[in-house]
Amino acid sequence: MKTWIVNSIPTTFAMAFVLLTAACGETDVNNGGGSPNSNQWAIPQDRVFDGGPGKDGIPALENPKLITVAEASYLSDNDLVLGYKNGSEVRAYPHSILDWHEIINDRVDDHAFAITYCPLTGTGIGWDRVIKGEETTFGVSGLLFNSNLLPYDRKTDSNWSQMRLDCVNGELIGTEIQTFNLIETTWASWKSMYPDTKVVSTSTGFNRNYGRYPYGDYKTNNSNLLFPVSPADDRIASKERVLGIVLDGKSKVYKFSSFASDDIVVRKDQFEEHDIVIVGSEMHNFILAFKSKLSDGTTVNLAAKNAVEAVSDVIMVDDEGSEWDVFGEAVRGPRKGEKLQPVVSFIGYWFAWGAFYPTPVIFGME
Repeated sequence: MKTWIVNSIPTTFAMAFVLLTAACGETDVNNGGGSPNSNQWAIPQDRVFDGGPGKDGIPALENPKLITVAEASYLSDNDLVLGYKNGSEVRAYPHSILDWHEIINDRVDDHAFAITYCPLTGTGIGWDRVIKGEETTFGVSGLLFNSNLLPYDRKTDSNWSQMRLDCVNGELIGTEIQTFNLIETTWASWKSMYPDTKVVSTSTGFNRNYGRYPYGDYKTNNSNLLFPVSPADDRIASKERVLGIVLDGKSKVYKFSSFASDDIVVRKDQFEEHDIVIVGSEMHNFILAFKSKLSDGTTVNLAAKNAVEAVSDVIMVDDEGSEWDVFGEAVRGPRKGEKLQPVVSFIGYWFAWGAFYPTPVIFGME
């Protein structure tokens, strides 16, 4: 273990890290955790740190038990969840579960996927589990880069970077991960959008206190960073949650305050020569990004469809009368069944966006 880790975190967490490391063993950063080609890294190796618990010391979940909204009494309305939809199957993956497990390997029909979440950067991203035609699952390596999760795939033992969206060490180094967008919002908003949603149960097979956030004041203390991050960007408070989009290797971020109103706001924007529509609501706690053009090249003119009493899954309407849901699908009207092209995007703490995509453009501050 790097001695500075224990010195950099609150005493209670330092002791927990020590105990976990003793129980689980330490990942050898210099040997790449045993990965093939472990001496090759796509990121600076001196900035890869051992988080403490060791490889699989934070256990990923596999095909978790799901329960109904009525059964999910452990969740409060303000709890954040990551929402997933595939056909008629709708699921919620709560932060309060992911804080303790970071990765959930799951499947819906023929879609094998992983919900990846890093509590230290506040980033939840959907990953496909089929890589170069081979299905795999992901685990928690115990390593961090820029305070962000480095998952490993169990097929080749290669290490990946969650926020870089690629393999950074091992047999698959340089391979990009295929992602899909999730909806990060509050439990109240998600169950209002999808009242028949399923949600991950606390019956995980592990003895964890899912009602307790394990990192103290980390979410709200802007000066509390457990690991070195570079470069630093102080244009926004470090722990402010923002939506970031990634296009052609460059990033632009959107603050929740840009979507402050009584309901839903649509912002039309352009980035890297792409026309983008950003839809969100500070009140309902979500921001989403899509390309304005359909796959056939047609530009859709979208406006907000505000809720009368509670937010629903339908959040936009176009000038032809079609209504579009939070996943960018037209669910009613002449374009029913058509889908907007998603933009690679996810919500995370500002400091992480500034570190992984240096000097990102900030909407409204150009």
